This record gives sequence, structure tokens and C-alpha cells, in this order.
Amino acid sequence: MARRKIVAGNWKMNMTPSQAVELCNTLKDLVKSDDVDVVYCVPAIDIVPVVEAVKGTNVEVGAENMYFEDKGAYTGEIAPAMLTDIGVKYVIIGHSERREYFAETDETVNKKVLKAFEYGLTPIICCGETLTQREQGVTIDFIRQQIKIAFLNVTADQAKTAVIAYEPIWAIGTGKTATTEQAQEVCSKI
Repeated sequence: MARRKIVAGNWKMNMTPSQAVELCNTLKDLVKSDDVDVVYCVPAIDIVPVVEAVKGTNVEVGAENMYFEDKGAYTGEIAPAMLTDIGVKYVIIGHSERREYFAETDETVNKKVLKAFEYGLTPIICCGETLTQREQGVTIDFIRQQIKIAFLNVTADQAKTAVIAYEPIWAIGTGKTATTEQAQEVCSKI
């Protein structure tokens, strides 16, 4: 049985709240679909206005990150209950930029995945290789390891609801893009 397609956009550190609402209004009619799930993963400050802006549409809202603790003295972090309380359905976990710039590891990705499931959030688990790894021919082994650790202690039923996003790190912000064949090669192994 084929899974339903999902199109999720990560806005990164872009869009003020007013700009985010304006973009949602511009996209409203363009993203209508009965065949594809549409998710806007937006910066934390934009979540509340975007949740309001997409009410009554087919668009769901996701967060770009979440911490793996329920609450506590973790300045600048977002707890899963904070997300679910305002209507967030998805959360990006393990994005390459979080791994590179904020030293997230496969182990912290796993903690976040488990916490997302605990709170009824659908994790969008990111995986991808560097250009060096691709050139060394270790892409599949590297991604397999990322996914294996991300899903440690995840039940089969939970795993069925997770989203895995392949993002070749070498293609982010470099002007290079993965070919359809390159993406299909990795996605078929995932």
C-alpha cells in the first residue's frame, strides 16, 4: 500500500509573523489538494499566527524544532506540550542545519523522536549525507545508521506514522541539486 504524499516546507529563519500570515494568504488557493498533505514548518515565533491563518484549509502546521524534555530550565527551547497546545501537528527533527550548527547527534534526534510520539506529534525525521560521504560511496550506510538510531525504541505502529525526509546536505544552499535518480536511489533504500 502506497503512503499518502506529503509536501512540507521548512521556512528556516525567514518570515516575520506578519510576513508569514501574508504568505499563507497568498498560498491558500495554490496549495489546495485532496491528494497531498501540505505542511508549513515555520519558525517558532510564527507558529501561532500561521495556525490561525491556515484554519479551515488543508494545511497543517509544523515546528522546525522541539526539545526532548517535558519542561524545565532550557532557555530558548520549545517543549512538545507547547506545540500541541497551539495546534502543531508535525515537528522537524534532525535537520542537517541543527546537526551541524547546534551539534545535534543521532542520539538527541532519537530522544526528540520518542518525545514527539509521546505527545502525538508526527516527526519529520531528516537524514542526508555530505558531499564527501557521497563521493566515498558511503551514502546508504550513513543514512541507514542515522535512521536506525532515530528509530531506536520506536514501535512499529509509531514508525508507520513517521515521515522521513531525505535532504542531501551537499545540496543545501550550494546551488547543487540532487538528480531525480540520486534521490530515488536513496529513498528506495530508506
